Amino acid sequence: MARVRLVLAALLALGAGAAGILVAAAPAQAAGVTATFSKVQDWGSGYEAKMTITNGTGATLSGWTVAFDLAAGTSVGSYWDALLTSSGNRHSFRNRDYNGTLGAGASTTFGWIGSGAGVPTGCTINGAPCGGGPAPSPSPSSPPASTPPPTSGTPVARNGQLRVCGTKLCNQQGQPVQLRGMSTHGIQWFPNCYGNAAFDALATDWRADVVRISMYVQEGGYETDPRLFTDRVHSYIEQVSARGMYVIVDWHMLDPGDPNYNLSRARTFFTEIAQRHAGKPNILYEVANEPSGVSWSSIKSYAEQIIPVIRAQDPDGVVLVGTRAWSSLGVSEGASESEVAGNPVNAANVMYTFHFYAASHGQSYLDTLSRAADRIPMFVTEFGTQTSSGDGANDFNRAQQYLDLMARKQISWVNWNFSDDTRSGAVLTTGTCPNGPYAGTSRLKPAGSWIRDRIRNR
Repeated sequence: MARVRLVLAALLALGAGAAGILVAAAPAQAAGVTATFSKVQDWGSGYEAKMTITNGTGATLSGWTVAFDLAAGTSVGSYWDALLTSSGNRHSFRNRDYNGTLGAGASTTFGWIGSGAGVPTGCTINGAPCGGGPAPSPSPSSPPASTPPPTSGTPVARNGQLRVCGTKLCNQQGQPVQLRGMSTHGIQWFPNCYGNAAFDALATDWRADVVRISMYVQEGGYETDPRLFTDRVHSYIEQVSARGMYVIVDWHMLDPGDPNYNLSRARTFFTEIAQRHAGKPNILYEVANEPSGVSWSSIKSYAEQIIPVIRAQDPDGVVLVGTRAWSSLGVSEGASESEVAGNPVNAANVMYTFHFYAASHGQSYLDTLSRAADRIPMFVTEFGTQTSSGDGANDFNRAQQYLDLMARKQISWVNWNFSDDTRSGAVLTTGTCPNGPYAGTSRLKPAGSWIRDRIRNR
């Protein structure tokens, strides 16, 4: 949406549909420093907002604080690229370390999710009024400066509601984050591997940030008993959430490879999951595990039908969309990341998934992930150190190359899989479930010891 600068009086005349607000200058630069509000997206009950700060002076601006009021009934949800302090209806956004200094002519942005229709009024930059001019005398009732985000506690306590900002996954302070964790195997086959002892070990011994709950749709999964498997997912979400980890709800469609085959089932499932857990800040929705034999346009169409179902219940949750050819960005069928980057899903707060198995997927896959991460938001929701069957010899050298790339580019990842399956990709030795122990290394296969070490040691 084009940004149109409006004085505050014009905004009040236009109401909540106004495209932009010209916000005032810092005291030292008068009207030469501006901040412009715009709605990136508006879904009626809320919107995604962006504020662009521009230093139109000939001097360097060192630090900024943008403050404004939102009408009663409108609140700030997740936000990024700023620190927030709120007092009643007054919200004060302060620069981060990396975007506080603006040279002459430079600009920066921050954003937030607004719940409700109200847009900013009474805006100031560094205390100066919206229309420019000198700042008023300091008020003892001004909001205090923001405190730094917590550096200890559980992953969710540290990071809160996650949000896609640019090509990164960001926490509630607007800082890019990299989640690391484990995926369950199919919960229809290994339910005895997922209980309090296992989730305790993942939270405290493995120090995982995230657990992916893989609910197969076919292969003896959801379609055989929707009520049983939906309730099982509810239970796992509650157990993982109680331990302060993030949860990926994985709609594990695999065969048939066209996600539209299960569209009606997906609508029913995600409506209930999102409705019950919308108040939690730690839920991510993976809406199509590994599409195959189907075009990107078909996958995109499916995603654009499922995302509104989730958004109707949970407007803030990050949605993860599978890509063509078993979530290889099309590489396994001769395509590349360009088909997604050139035709992205028409929705905000979306990331795209990539899966790899180190012993099968070499340099061309690694290069594709690297290029894609510079263009679109990526999340590796499944990978193994073995072949694509989840079995065979481990290629730890190639796997480390992937992990190094993902660390450099802050790509979150989840390893396949936390179970005692006989295959080499299952991290627990056969017979470990249901009695464990799950902590330590005594019941881990080589892949299990390797990945546990890389989750624990940042």
